[in-house]
Amino acid sequence: MTLKIALAQTNFLVGNIAANVDNIVAASIHARDDLGADLIVFPELCITGYPAEDLLLRKDFIDTANNAVYQLAERIDGIAIVVGYPERAGDKLYNSAVVLQNGVTLANYRKQALPNYGVFDEQRYFAPGNQPCVFEFNGTFIGLTLCEDVWQGGIIAANKQSGAELLLTLNASPFHSGKIYQREQIIGQQIKAAAIPLVYVNQVGGQDELIFDGASFVMDETGEVVFRAAEFTEQISVVEFDGNQPIKNTLAAPYTKISSDYHALVLGVKDYVRKNGFQGAILGLSGGVDSALVLALAVDALGVDKVEAVLMPSRYTQDMSNEDAVLQADALGVKYHVIPIEPAVTAFTGMLSEVFAGTGRDTTEENIQARCRGVILMAMSNKQGKLLLTTGNKSEMSVGYATLYGDMAGGFAPIKDVPKLLVYQLARYRNSVAQVIPERVLIRPPSAELAPDQKDEDSLPPYDVLDPILERYVELDQSAEEIIAAGFRPDHVARAISLVDRNEYKRRQSPPGIRITPRAFGRDRRYPITSGYRGI
Repeated sequence: MTLKIALAQTNFLVGNIAANVDNIVAASIHARDDLGADLIVFPELCITGYPAEDLLLRKDFIDTANNAVYQLAERIDGIAIVVGYPERAGDKLYNSAVVLQNGVTLANYRKQALPNYGVFDEQRYFAPGNQPCVFEFNGTFIGLTLCEDVWQGGIIAANKQSGAELLLTLNASPFHSGKIYQREQIIGQQIKAAAIPLVYVNQVGGQDELIFDGASFVMDETGEVVFRAAEFTEQISVVEFDGNQPIKNTLAAPYTKISSDYHALVLGVKDYVRKNGFQGAILGLSGGVDSALVLALAVDALGVDKVEAVLMPSRYTQDMSNEDAVLQADALGVKYHVIPIEPAVTAFTGMLSEVFAGTGRDTTEENIQARCRGVILMAMSNKQGKLLLTTGNKSEMSVGYATLYGDMAGGFAPIKDVPKLLVYQLARYRNSVAQVIPERVLIRPPSAELAPDQKDEDSLPPYDVLDPILERYVELDQSAEEIIAAGFRPDHVARAISLVDRNEYKRRQSPPGIRITPRAFGRDRRYPITSGYRGI
C-alpha cells in the first residue's frame, strides 16, 4: 500500500492565528487537489507561529488558538492534517500536535523534551508530555514527535516499541551556520539506531532575531536522506511511501556555509520589514565594507525600489570613501542622498562650547558626529515609514566599538551577529554573484573616520586576532587563561575581554539583529549589566 505525505515547509506570522489558519487551509487544499497527498504535515506550533513567547501566557490568545483547531477540523476534508498548537488542559499548557481527518481527531501528542537552552524557553510556558503517541492511518502505524524529541534517542525508541512504523516530526528549528549538517547528522544517527523512517518538517522564515531555514527532509530507516527541501524557501512537497518505506525523491543541494549565511541574512531582513509593515529600508552608506554589505542584503531582500542610502560625509571622510559609496549605490541602482554633517556638528559643538571649556578633544567629539548622523537617518526613517538598518557587526558589538544613539540608532541590525572577518567573506560572496562592492573597500584598512587618519586598529587588536578571541570568550565561554594557552598574546586577550565585559550596557540598548552563529547576543547570551564579574 502506498501513502503520499506532504511536507508543508511554510512561513507563519507569530500571533496572527486567523492568517495562519487560512495558510494551513490553502496549503492543505493544494496538497489534496494538486499533489494528491493523503496526509499533510505542518511545522511545530504553526497555529500561533513560533516562538510566540509571552503571548502564550495570555488566556485570550490560548482560547483563540485552541478554537482554531476546531475551525480546521470543520474547514478541511479529504486529507488528513497534522498541525502544532498550544494545548490547554486544565491548568497546564502543552506544546502539542494534533491529527485531524474529516472533522475527527485521530491523535493528539504532547511534546516530551522541552528545550530550555540557547534561544529556547519552552519550560517557561509548557508542561512536558510523558508518553508516546502512535496512530493508525491507511494501514500504517505512525508515531508523532515534536522537534527536540528526535534529538533524543530514547523518545524515538519508545515510539518504535509502541508499534510505530514511521515517524512524523513537526519542527521549529532555528538556523545557525552549519545547522543543516548538524541536524541531519545527529538525527540520522538516532534514526539508524531505531531503524525507522522519519518525515521531518521544519518551518521557514524570519521571526525577529531568529531565522528558520526549512531544509525539511525524509530519512529511510538507515538514516539516509532520501528527500530534502530547499533552504530558506516556502515549499510544499510530496514524498511517497511504499510498504512504509520512502521512495527516493528530490535532494535539494545545501548551500555552502558562506552562501547559507548570506541567504539567512537576506531572509531575515525581508521578513522583518514585511511582517512589521515597513515601506522599505534606509541606511547610512559610508563607503566601508559593513554598510556596503548591509546595502546589498537590503536590495536582495526588498528590491532596489524599496531601499534608500544616505551619504553623510564629515571633514574626516576621505574622498575615496565618498567615491566608493557612490559606486556601491550606482552598482545596485539604489537611490541615494548626500547630506554633509558639518553644519550640524558645528552647531552642536558651538552650543556645548561653554560647558566644554577647559577640556581637551576626546571621543565625545567623535560621538557627536555619529549622533548627528543618527538624527538625520531617524528623521528620514520617520518621515518615509522605512526601517532604519544599522550597519554594526558582531566584533564591534562585542567590544563596544559603536556609538549609542549614533551608528547604533535604528530599528534592525542585519549583521549584528556577523564577525568582521565574516563580513569580508560575505561581501566577496556577494561579489561572486555580481560585482557590487568595489575591490578597494575590501582591501583598505577599516576606519570609523571620526578623527584624522583614524583606523580601527588604533583602538582594537587586528580583526584576524580579535575575532578568534571573541569567539572563544563570547561563544565558547573560555577563560582568559584558556585563550592565552591557545596561543594568543596576553595583552590582546586582556584588551578584548575587558572591552566585552564593560560594554554590556551598550549591547542591551542595541536593535535586534539576525542570529547566524550558535551563540548571539540577546536571546543566547544574557549577562547582567550591573556586575562585579570580570573575565580578566
